[in-house]
Amino acid sequence: MKRKPSTEATAAWIRLMRIQSRVLDAVEQELKKAGFPPLAWYDALVELSRAPSGELRPVELEKQMLIPQYSTSRLIDRLVDEGLAARRECKIDKRGQFVEITEAGRELQKRMGSAYSNAIEKHVGSKLSDADAARLCALLDRLGCSCDAVQAAGKDAAAAR
Repeated sequence: MKRKPSTEATAAWIRLMRIQSRVLDAVEQELKKAGFPPLAWYDALVELSRAPSGELRPVELEKQMLIPQYSTSRLIDRLVDEGLAARRECKIDKRGQFVEITEAGRELQKRMGSAYSNAIEKHVGSKLSDADAARLCALLDRLGCSCDAVQAAGKDAAAAR
């Protein structure tokens, strides 16, 4: 017979889901107040800017994004329509394509990075000591969430300040 989760494990799950939703909503509101597009745009632009040549295949972009994005193709369409990214045909595989960040995309990502960094500090950093944040990362790592990628995003946000 399979073991059922303990009351404590269930309570941890509920808190994790609630806080994830609340903090994401709060960060989205901060970006909106600052006149920026949704966090998914920033997330996509960061991933594209980190790619060695500033480009990724759409499937790679979807895998790299920190925020679940079930409609990556629509997000890419919006970025392309706004001139923040461009589609490029793969020279080797003519059916494949790449999404490439543009200079305008890099500029928006940098400007959004400052607002994003401020929102992270307001909604997370001001509520946890660095030691608490490190412990939280260690606990989340045990659940399968590697903080390595998140730390790189945090460094990008800090550099934008």
